[in-house]
Amino acid sequence: MAKVTVRYWAAAKAAAGTAEEPYDAATLAEALDQVRERHPGELDRVLRRCSFLIDGDPVGTRAHETVRLAEGGTVEVLPPFAGG
Repeated sequence: MAKVTVRYWAAAKAAAGTAEEPYDAATLAEALDQVRERHPGELDRVLRRCSFLIDGDPVGTRAHETVRLAEGGTVEVLPPFAGG
């Protein structure tokens, strides 16, 4: 397990009620499962539309189970932004 920080932006931040929080997880999928357990309801709905950055790198279409997390890493949770 890696100790990581999950940072929430925009609608994800509002739904979580916090800007960031620590988690212990080996993969992005494990971290998101823990996020959903901690914040049931609206945040789960927001997460379905989000994209994710791991230590600044986009996850893209990779399966979340395959995205390994590094000790001290950061998961950025990015809801879709308006405009363009």
